[in-house]
Parts: sequence; structure tokens; C-alpha cells
Amino acid sequence: MSLIFNFIEMNMKQILTEVPFAVSDEEFADIQMLRYKVEGFGKLSLQQKCYVYCLAKATLFGRDITFDQFGRYNLRIRRLVEWIYAGGEPTDNTEEWQKLVVYMKRVWFSNGIYHHYGSEKIIPDCGRQFVSERIATLVESGKPLPEGESMESIEGELLPVMFDPTLLPKKVNKAHGEDIVMTSACNFYDGVTQQEAEDFYNSLRTDEAEPPSWGLNTTLVKTADGKLTEQVWHLGGRYGKALKPIVYWLEKASQYAENDRQKRIISLLVDYYTTGNLRTFDRYCIEWVKELDGDIDFVNGFIEVYNDPLGLKAAWEGIVELKDQVATQRTATISSNAQWFEQNSPVDPRFKKAEVKGISATVVEAVMLGGEEYPSSAIGINLPNADWIRARHGSKSVTISNLTKAYADAAKGNGFREEFVIDQPTIDLINRWGHLCDDLHTDLHECLGHGSGQLLSGVSPDALKAYGNTIEEARADLFGLYYIADPKMVELGLLPDMEAHKSQYYTYMMNGLLTQMVRIKPGHVIEEAHMRNRALIARWVLAHGGDAVQLVERDGKTFVAISDYARLRQLFAELLAEVQRIKSEGDFDAARELVESYGVAIDARLHEEVLSRYKKLNLAPYKGFINPRFSLVKDERGDVVDVAVSYDESYTEQMLRYSKEYSTL
Repeated sequence: MSLIFNFIEMNMKQILTEVPFAVSDEEFADIQMLRYKVEGFGKLSLQQKCYVYCLAKATLFGRDITFDQFGRYNLRIRRLVEWIYAGGEPTDNTEEWQKLVVYMKRVWFSNGIYHHYGSEKIIPDCGRQFVSERIATLVESGKPLPEGESMESIEGELLPVMFDPTLLPKKVNKAHGEDIVMTSACNFYDGVTQQEAEDFYNSLRTDEAEPPSWGLNTTLVKTADGKLTEQVWHLGGRYGKALKPIVYWLEKASQYAENDRQKRIISLLVDYYTTGNLRTFDRYCIEWVKELDGDIDFVNGFIEVYNDPLGLKAAWEGIVELKDQVATQRTATISSNAQWFEQNSPVDPRFKKAEVKGISATVVEAVMLGGEEYPSSAIGINLPNADWIRARHGSKSVTISNLTKAYADAAKGNGFREEFVIDQPTIDLINRWGHLCDDLHTDLHECLGHGSGQLLSGVSPDALKAYGNTIEEARADLFGLYYIADPKMVELGLLPDMEAHKSQYYTYMMNGLLTQMVRIKPGHVIEEAHMRNRALIARWVLAHGGDAVQLVERDGKTFVAISDYARLRQLFAELLAEVQRIKSEGDFDAARELVESYGVAIDARLHEEVLSRYKKLNLAPYKGFINPRFSLVKDERGDVVDVAVSYDESYTEQMLRYSKEYSTL
């Protein structure tokens, strides 16, 4: 991470033998690009490799959907900036040109013009006049404008959206007291107010035991006569042009599936994409949960709802995974003891499942990332999201080992711990056990945390509205924090002793109270659900912990000081009990109070200090990934004899290729 390499000037093979594989060729703005290696791919059979190849294609064809969902001008602006870039000369090296290139890379990274974490609009650092003059010069030279654009549409629509900070300023607005639908730029609603959207979906809900996830795969639109209607995302409707090649490659993948259940899963997914029927999607999810035998798995579809202010509509995402057989022994141990964890949870017995069903967990290698999972990806996934499917059929969790390894490799020796951890003994503790405990906490969060507990009868899964995602992430994090310090971890052989968990407790509190603020601009509040969750937990514990945990000043710097780790665990237990109650009872007012009190605002003085200290380290607070590239190897007759994987594509090359090969909308 502390090393920056110019891949143009150095031989790729030489670099990969001299530095950690994760180190990449690109760092821009507040972002560093990493690589992940798929160690297990070479061990697959030809049939399995072909299965991966087809699934990877299906993953990449969803890219334009995600761009469009994250803002109605995203695709047009991406194409305009790429058009300008393609018209540049090799000698272009002015400061304004370099700023435009950085803007283009940031748009790629965030799947649009809004920051992938903070949700605020990314404004180009180059001037509007510079962009206008570049466009005019290219037009005068005879270069056709991007399809569908004119000078009037660019000057009258696109450039104002790009450069005016007051025009569509935020992708997802969660500010209490505002109309969060009308003030969010995400492209899930058209002309609809928050109240109208809530009333519309409340009217669809019934007391049925197995309700579909209403609104998951639609755009809600107000027609000219004032009526509300849904544009369904399926082959015959919205996003049909992008779904068509996805379906094509899924059907090709089915020919190489490892077993019959994988074929049924793909068939149901294709049926869902064809019809848009949410009950078919539920059937697909149930079959997907049951598929545990294959070495290869995938997620492909409209899945997570973090980018909808109401938490209803899902962004498109894709990921192809390869099971890590050795590391999966750890998660198998956790999932096989799921009933014990549920029974011994510190929450009210009313909110516990009497019988935990179908909890499965694996450690996987990412093989291909797409949509919302690319270039910035989760390191753990737990699905499906429907509470009734979890209760009746279980859930499936994955921890993505090659991504966590890439993060760990990039962080070696970067000076971060020395700057923010309070003393050398704590640094030594984190250096020794931090990576192990990070993975274990992710396992507990994904494998058991999200799958634990239950809603009381009659409580809607959407009762917490805009606060639902933050509360759910807090619930899963608290579950992991509570149990990582349990003697059961040592008994099961997951931790070596009762000291190791302290590394996780310290880094979690340090992140929630201090260091995650490096991702927030001065004067801004916390917007993203996972960051709100971490701040909520850490600040609540600080407020209720007395002398057990404090913020202390040493030599003009603020540090987290923990004097009583046992008390810290008690506090996690108390908060877990309350958060589970809020979710189980659908207590919206309590959720709002908890999140707004502890998870949103930032202390300006402390924020300034943390940013100043971090700046001196010359580190990028955000990381993303460059995908490997798969290609078919054929013999002289044209038959496929192998699938090759390469890691030599740069970030810019990959993004431009994706825009050329996988543009559909």
C-alpha cells in the first residue's frame, strides 16, 4: 500500500515476484486499486472452468443496469467522458486533462457520479469551460458525438448535472425530516414522493405467511394522469436489453453445471428474469440456499437495497465464487453449532428462533465481480434477505478469502496502526491476531448474525424504513462482537486463547470512534449504513461504558483506551438485546432515536484531527479490485481445451474494455 508502481515502465512478471500480489498499478483520488488471485482455478476440470467462464460473462453484462440505477444521468455522463478521453492525444498531460481522467476513473469506480460510500455527487476538479472546449474541438475535428447526444443536450443537461453541486446532489438522502425519495438522485422512483411510495407499497402488503419482496425489481413511476405504476425489470420491460445477454450466458452456463440443483437454480433465475415474478424469485432463493454440493457458486440479480432510501428496491449485482475447501472448515464449525449460538444469545427469548434451520457457511475465492460488487466489493455475503425464507429454509453465508488477503497484503507496513493504536503491546496484539479475528468476526456476522433472531408475528420486514439497513448491520456486528469473546471460540478451536479477541474489540472501537472518519469529508455527516452501524455501536458503548473504554489524549493526539474488555462484552450484549428488540418489534421510533443519536453526526474538532493524522500517512482510504480476465483456449479444430486466466490488465484498460464489450443500455 505504501508502494506505488508504474506498470508502464516495469515488467509485469517481475513486479508480481517482488511485491504482494494485491499491489496494483493505479491510485487516484482517495482510491487504491488492488488485484485478487484465484488460486483454485487451475485445479478445476475443463467442465468447471467453462461453467465459471459462462457465469463470469453473465456477471459482467449487468454493469449498465447498476450505473442506471444509481442515477439517471450516469450512463450518459460515463459515455461522454469516455468519448472525450478517446479523443485525447498521447501528448495530453495538462493539469486540467489529468483532473478529467481522475474524474472518469472515479465515475467508473462508483458506478456513476455519486461517491460509492458517502453518496455525495463527485464534482470534476477540472473546469466546465475546459470540458466544453474539449467537446467543441472534437466536434470541429469531425468526431461524432456519443449516440443520442447533441451539443444542446450536453450543454443543457449533462454539464449542469456534472458541475452544479446543488443539482441532484446526493444519490441516497437519509436526512430525518426530509422527503428522502424526492431528494435522492437514485433512479428507482420517477415523480413520486416518499409518502406516495410508502402508501403504494403498504397497500400491497397482506398477512400472508410468505410475502414477496414488494418493489424489489421495479421502478415506481407517476404517470401523466397522476397514477402510480411499476415498470418491472425483466426481459420484456425495463432493463430487458441488459438482461437478454445475462440470460444467454446463464443458459450456456447450465450446460456445464456441476449438478442438477445448479441447473434448477439457473432455470428459476432465467424464469424470474423473463417474467419479473417475485414469487419465482423466492423459489429461486430457496433452491439456491439448498445448493451446497458444488465447488462453484454465484449470485446474480437484484439483491441488496442499500441504495434505495426506503430500503425496498435492489441494485443489480453479480459475483462468481469458488469454494475454499480448507478455510471452509472454520465456517462449517460455526454453522454446525448455530443452534447453540441462538439459544445462548443475550436477547429476549421471545425473539429467538426455536429451531435454527439451514444455516450454511463457506469460505470462497472471488472469481468475478460485477455490478454493485465491482470494483468495490463486500468481503462477506449472507443471503437471501427475505426473513420468512431465512426462518423456514435457512440462509447461506460466504466469507471471501482472496479479497481479505488482498486487503491484508496491501496494509502491511503502511504505518496506520502505529499512528492510531494507543501503545506497542496493543499493536503487537493486533499484528498477531488481527487478521484471524477479522475473518472470524466476518464469519460470525454473516453466518449467524444475519440469520439469528426472528420478527414477532405481524411485524413487517420494512417496518424500520430508512433505518432498517443500519439496524440490521448493527445486529449482525453485535452478534459477532459478543460471541468472538466467548470461551466457545477456544473450545471449538477457532481462537487460540481468550486474549486474541481483544484485537478485534480494539480495532472495532478505534474504527467506529476514530478512523472510519477518514472516509468522510469535513462538514459532512455519516450516510452509509455500514458506517452508521459501526459509529452507532462504538459511540453507544463509549457513552455507557464509564471507565471501561475512553477517548484519551496523548501528545496532542486522541486514542481509544480500553481498560476492561469483559465490561465491553457486557455492553455489546446489552446493545444487541435492544437492537434485536427494535427489529423484532418493528419499533421505528426507537430505531430512529438510536441511529440519529449515535450513528450520524461527527465531532468537527476530532474529525479534523483524524484527517490531519491520516493525511501524513499518504494512504488511500478506499480500496477496489481489478478483475482477472478469462479467455477460451481452442485447438486447431476450434474446440475449447482450456480456459486461461490472466492478471495483467490495468484498471483503465479493463474499464474501457467493459464499456465496449458489455454496454447494453
